[in-house]
Amino acid sequence: MPRIAFYSGSFDPLTSGHLDIIERAAAICDRLVVGVGENPDKSGLFKTAERLELIRAVVAPALRQLGCAFEALAFAGLAVDAARAAAATLIVRGLRDATDFDYEMQMAGMNGQMAPEVKTVFLPASPHVRHVSATLVRQIAMMGGDVSAFAPPAVVAALKAKLAAR
Repeated sequence: MPRIAFYSGSFDPLTSGHLDIIERAAAICDRLVVGVGENPDKSGLFKTAERLELIRAVVAPALRQLGCAFEALAFAGLAVDAARAAAATLIVRGLRDATDFDYEMQMAGMNGQMAPEVKTVFLPASPHVRHVSATLVRQIAMMGGDVSAFAPPAVVAALKAKLAAR
């Protein structure tokens, strides 16, 4: 039976930190499903379809080289329900620091009670991307800063194009 993992987030935008977790998650599963959460109460910089397009463009080639099947999809509602719908037995969560750990432990406990068949796996961020967050990347880009050290080239180009069109 293939091991399917689910990694969710807003990915607004996809960062080098996200990519680090995605590539490392590929080592523990046969198939990785990246879920872009849709929240009607929040308006992101990128539309959900744009985020999915960027994720597919960046992640698919990387995971193909690693021999891991990949899918990107949008979901509304609970991530644990989306993980179940994707037939995942693992939920992958990245940890940058103790603040992430405290929050993610609570989420893992709640998810574990709602879906005991789906286990949460924590992957610590690699040191070179531990400081990277989508919020900071977005803010730096919006203020005209260079985010090329914090996001894949396709995302940097998409940020420039999106902000130039504003």
